Amino acid sequence: MTRARLLLCALAAVAAQPAAACRLALALAMDVSSSVDAAEDALQRGGLAAALVAPEVQAAFLAPGDPVALAVYEWSGRRKQVLLQDWVLIRSAADLRAVSGRIAASPRSHDDFPTALGYALGYGATLLGRAPDCAAATLDVSGDGENNEGFGPREAYAAFPFDGVTVNGLVVRAMPTEGRGDLVGYYRDAVIRGPGAFVEVAGGFADFERAMRAKLIRELGAIMLGDAG
Repeated sequence: MTRARLLLCALAAVAAQPAAACRLALALAMDVSSSVDAAEDALQRGGLAAALVAPEVQAAFLAPGDPVALAVYEWSGRRKQVLLQDWVLIRSAADLRAVSGRIAASPRSHDDFPTALGYALGYGATLLGRAPDCAAATLDVSGDGENNEGFGPREAYAAFPFDGVTVNGLVVRAMPTEGRGDLVGYYRDAVIRGPGAFVEVAGGFADFERAMRAKLIRELGAIMLGDAG
């Protein structure tokens, strides 16, 4: 066989290999609408950064088997979504530290727009549409209020591709003095979607890191249990 033919055969073999396997595409969405003040945003941003490198979260991400693909964005008003971390395959603790550092150092994109939750969901569906080819897909939406601008979650689910996507929620529970309604019930009724979807609750932004750790461990653990079956 000639050298040229050997090279062609080698190239064909490489092209025939499947793309890198991935067990979960996970998109995290943070609420930076006007109801979130600067101090609360710092707790939220720092809480997510810290949660990603917590030992138990790292262990869940780096469990034996295929890696997890991770992306992070922040959202507020209509068409006010900003990507903080594009898709990256988490293969090592160094990968998680890099994402954590990027989130911790990221500037807040907006602070004066309403809560366009439907737009946030639509952006997440579009982002997941260009994720690596993974066995499962999850969108996590954190928020401290109901939709109050543009179309809502029901319209988003009708208009955007959510087939096979699980949507979980992390509710930052409002203080009683703020006069808000039952946000946990709203997320359960209108926001979360898919088999096994759940709402994690943070008792204020100071509790955001703990709630984010619990949520990540729960959903990554569910994927691992599914793989084991």
